Amino acid sequence: MATVSSDQQDAERTTVIAEVISHELDRQAQSGAPRVDVTALASAIDAAIVHPHAPVEEGKHPDELNATNDD
Repeated sequence: MATVSSDQQDAERTTVIAEVISHELDRQAQSGAPRVDVTALASAIDAAIVHPHAPVEEGKHPDELNATNDD
């Protein structure tokens, strides 16, 4: 049985975090956010760490909802 070294685990974790940051910043930029939503960024990173193989959910934050898209 092959074991994964601590250095390899750290590198994989760093890669996942970098990908999540990139994806979340891109999502925020595409939505026209005037500033980085640090809370959303932290939530995305936390979700990736807690559930590393879960699909990234695309959704709207409450402040992005209006009568035409909240159904």
